[in-house]
Amino acid sequence: MAVQGLKTVKSSHPPQETMSRLEAAVKAKGLTVFARIDHAEGAAAARLSLRPTEVLIFGNAKGGTPLMQAGQTIGIDLPLKALVWQDAAGETWLSLNDPAWLATRHGLSGVETVIGRLAALLEDVAKTATTA
Repeated sequence: MAVQGLKTVKSSHPPQETMSRLEAAVKAKGLTVFARIDHAEGAAAARLSLRPTEVLIFGNAKGGTPLMQAGQTIGIDLPLKALVWQDAAGETWLSLNDPAWLATRHGLSGVETVIGRLAALLEDVAKTATTA
């Protein structure tokens, strides 16, 4: 399933473990975790069913501020978000916004170095969260 601007990686771990590994990896990089939202839990509270679907909201001012200085509208996409979800076949996936796509979406220029560092960081935490 390809979604424009979204990078999705298959995890070798179940959803809860993938999310816990992701949260630990984000914190190990010195980033702040602002929220962990369990959509399946919310659905259950509304007496609806939803396969495991959880969002982690994280970031830091050092990385986000230069992007907002280049174009404040990117603030709608910051802090960063990661989605861990389980498909109908029981496979676990991790989805993240592609930083380059976000920069293009908001018409940012002159932020290639920041975007490159952010992309590398996200690739690293995604690998830590999803691989054995």
